[in-house]
Amino acid sequence: MEAAIAQRFQYPSWVDWREFERKLPRGSLRYPQRAKEEKRFRGLALAHLQPERRNRSVSSEVSCSADNSSALLEAGSVYPFDGDLILKRKAEEVKPFLNGRSMYLVGMMGSGKTTVGKLMSKALGYSFLDCDTLIEEAMNGTSVAEIFEHHGESFFRGKETDALKKLSSMYDVVVSTGGGAVIRPINWKYMHKGISIWLDVPLEALAHRIAAVGTNSRPLLHDESGDAYTVALKRLSTIWNERSEAYSNANARVSLENIAAKRGYKDVSDLTPTEIAIEAVEQVLSFLENEETMEIPDGDL
Repeated sequence: MEAAIAQRFQYPSWVDWREFERKLPRGSLRYPQRAKEEKRFRGLALAHLQPERRNRSVSSEVSCSADNSSALLEAGSVYPFDGDLILKRKAEEVKPFLNGRSMYLVGMMGSGKTTVGKLMSKALGYSFLDCDTLIEEAMNGTSVAEIFEHHGESFFRGKETDALKKLSSMYDVVVSTGGGAVIRPINWKYMHKGISIWLDVPLEALAHRIAAVGTNSRPLLHDESGDAYTVALKRLSTIWNERSEAYSNANARVSLENIAAKRGYKDVSDLTPTEIAIEAVEQVLSFLENEETMEIPDGDL
């Protein structure tokens, strides 16, 4: 059905928004509603026509990139799910809206902020920075676990806030934050100078991930004894109860359960980091479009 709808839309040419934007001062461009809808359609058409599993035959032709190239899905041919290509095109679609604004990934420990952040930064042409790593470097190589052990959590949180303050003055970076960065309101002041993205992962999945790699690098889990999965799940549940409301302050939410449902997977563990990164970029685009709509009076559309 989606393929039939896509074939009914005929766009003889696309405006090269990136070329147009170069001639304008940063932050001055406002998209007309119709142009935004057309830009949005190209991304949605590609997403809807992607296979629900890794391979599937599709018959349609749809223009799907920001540089006027076309992706041809020919009848009778089988195309694999090319996540890297889709992520790159989604990044090209969202980048003109960003105007250099940085992004901050937040989420519970083990949610994949570093892995997903590196994929996003590469696709966007941004730099990637890990907040915990910056703190360790500022402490002459002392690990986060050692900082907790020798100086306490309160000391670490202060260093974390100092790092986010410095990061907030930077452009064109994707930042992976620590799991507890959300608990201090001042941190949100700094992160909201960019765009904050919450990776929402089910606690059971987090517990399995952490149990598989061990808790040595997790200072809030390491001191408890017992079965690794049970210990991780119990402690994560306590931490979640303390932080869940704070995570909702993020500008965009990436629910792994929702992505798995859309892709037809039974478990979030079947998702690849690239699929999660694609959804993150989609959610950023939705946030920016909603933000832009709120800024433009109805009479200007």
